[in-house]
Amino acid sequence: MSEIIERMESTLAAQRAAYARHPFPSRQERQVKLKALKDVLQRWQGRMIRAVNADFGTRSATETRLIEVLGPTLEANHAIKHLGRWMRPRRRHTELLFATNRAWVEYQPKGVVGIIVPWNFPVYLGIGPLIAALAAGNRAMIKMSEFTPRATEVVSGMLADAFHEDEVAVFGGEVEEARAFGALPFDHIVFTGSPAVGRHVMRAAAEHLVPVTLELGGKSPALVAPGADLADAAKRIAHGKAFNAGQVCLSPDYAMVQRGSVETFTEAVVTAFGRMYSQVQGNADYTSIITERHAERLRGLVADAETKGGRAVVAGEHGPGRQLPLTIVSEVRDDMGLAEEEIFGPILPVIPYDTIEDALAYINARPRPLAIYAFGVEGEELESLKKQTHSGGISINDWGWHAFQHDLPFGGIGNSGMGSYHGEEGFRELSHAKAVFRRHRFFPTGMLYPPYGGLLQRMAMRLFLKDPED
Repeated sequence: MSEIIERMESTLAAQRAAYARHPFPSRQERQVKLKALKDVLQRWQGRMIRAVNADFGTRSATETRLIEVLGPTLEANHAIKHLGRWMRPRRRHTELLFATNRAWVEYQPKGVVGIIVPWNFPVYLGIGPLIAALAAGNRAMIKMSEFTPRATEVVSGMLADAFHEDEVAVFGGEVEEARAFGALPFDHIVFTGSPAVGRHVMRAAAEHLVPVTLELGGKSPALVAPGADLADAAKRIAHGKAFNAGQVCLSPDYAMVQRGSVETFTEAVVTAFGRMYSQVQGNADYTSIITERHAERLRGLVADAETKGGRAVVAGEHGPGRQLPLTIVSEVRDDMGLAEEEIFGPILPVIPYDTIEDALAYINARPRPLAIYAFGVEGEELESLKKQTHSGGISINDWGWHAFQHDLPFGGIGNSGMGSYHGEEGFRELSHAKAVFRRHRFFPTGMLYPPYGGLLQRMAMRLFLKDPED
């Protein structure tokens, strides 16, 4: 057993003991912790930006500041502001049979939350669930990715600057440590990553009956309606594919465009990408692919598509490094790798359709995505899209920004995940909703006790069951 695994186990024991001593932090205590988290995010942001850049090779400093610093800052602000309302017990109605008694729900911290973080946004996807955990009154242990060792070091130091290890603790390590972390008997696990790894996490959690929140990504479509502004849709989809070089769980995985507009749309995407990135190689604003292995996988997807008849158009020039330009692929077939698996990089398949109904049928024939992006879809067609398809969320006339609204829940459905966090839903996800019933002193619940067949009991049965003797 590695030293990291031993530390994980001892830290979990320490956090459990600390939670047992103080199982219900007050609103003020939780707000103090959230404010401390905001403070260290501000003070450590320069070190964080440099660390993430070093892990990627090149990572846009603006994108890091936007997602890894501003994102959790806004989320913490929202939690601090609304925490009192979230924590308030919620009155519920009793059954008519029990009228005059009281019923309510109280939200209790679960205990210790395990957070498993991917490499693509190593700060935000750790701090976001941490905010929900702290707002709900929990303690937390965070397992960072093996692909971001420098970010792990900074996040560990940053959180140690604000919290004792029996409140919040951070761990690095390789695959062995990740598996051991997922197998610990937490009170809840939040995992962000691929569906394949999510299945392993869920199996391991089942051993201890640990509830899980899984955010798993998937192939999120961008549907461009016939009446859409093609140039505007192309710009926003290109940005979704170029942001963090497409290494985003919410990135538009493929675009659906009316059959006669595929070539025009492709040209518009190339133009939009060129305006954002006049060059790719050596551009500090354009993020590298995280590893050479992942870059080779992406190159292989394009080569496979071209071998099978796909037409690839490159928006820029390929170079020797891991800064890969956006590639738009048309003439896509279902047996191509880029049609079968989540791309997670700057490749945009374009799928033609004839009618909106055909497009919805195409989406529904595939696993449920984390998001759907609708451009120029209005009226009845928009209602059909919302009601006839399933996805974690929808952004209309843009990509991904629904996840940046912290009063909205964020999560997937089916293959793209289960459960949600952000805002009030995150607080509820990481709290136990405890049902409380209080009988007033003179209420005759004894009428439901044996010996059965008394007058009051028979009257109650007849009121609700009409003729209980049949």
